[in-house]
Amino acid sequence: MRRLLVFVKAPIPGHVKTRLAQEIGPEAAVAVYRASVELTLSRLRPLHEHTTLCIDPPDAIPEIQQWVGPGWRTVPQHGRDLGERLAQATARAFSDGARYVVVIGTDSPWVRIEDIGAAFDALASAEVVLGPTDDGGYYLIGLSRPSPAMFEDIDWSTPAVCDQTLVRARTLGLRAVRLKIGYDLDHLQDVQRFITEERQRGEVPQAVDIMTTLTYRRFPCRS
Repeated sequence: MRRLLVFVKAPIPGHVKTRLAQEIGPEAAVAVYRASVELTLSRLRPLHEHTTLCIDPPDAIPEIQQWVGPGWRTVPQHGRDLGERLAQATARAFSDGARYVVVIGTDSPWVRIEDIGAAFDALASAEVVLGPTDDGGYYLIGLSRPSPAMFEDIDWSTPAVCDQTLVRARTLGLRAVRLKIGYDLDHLQDVQRFITEERQRGEVPQAVDIMTTLTYRRFPCRS
C-alpha cells in the first residue's frame, strides 16, 4: 500500500512563511500559504484515499478540517523538531500497513501527481528517495521501510539538510535516489517564479491569481 503524507501548518501569522513575511508582510504571507495549500490539495485530490494530512499544531485539526473540506484523513504531528515529526509520522504510516511512504510539505505547489508517482516508483528499488530543492533542502522524502534514524543529526532549516540526509542514508546502509531539483516558495522571487511558470503552462487556477495579486501587483518583479 502506498501512503502519501502531507505536512500542513495552521495558517497563523508568525507560524508559516516567516521568511516570506519579512518581504511582503505576515498577513500577505499567510494568504500565499493558504493559496499554496489549497492548490496542492486540489492537485492531489485524486490521491485523497491514500493521503494523510499531518497537522501542526495538533489542536488546529478542527480548524484545518473545516478549511480543507471533507474527504481528507488528518492526524496530529508530534515531536520537538521537524526530524522527530517526520520520524513519528512515517513510523505511524508503516505501522498502519503502508509499504511505501512519501512525505511532502505545502511549500512547493508546483508538485503534481506525476512527481508523487515518480517517487513511489523509485521506492521499488531504493530505500530512500529525495526531491532536493535548490536551497539545499528537500521538497519530498520517501521511504520503503521504517527508518527513524534517517532524521537524526540533521541541521534543519539550513542548506545542509539534503546532503546530511544523503550521508545518513549511506551511514545506515540505505540506497538513496534523487528526483529532479525543485524549490520552495520561501521568498518573493520564488512566488513570482511559480506564477510565471504556471502562466507559461497555460494554467491559471484561482490560487495563482491570488498569489499574483499579493506579489506581482504589489512588488516589482525581481527575477
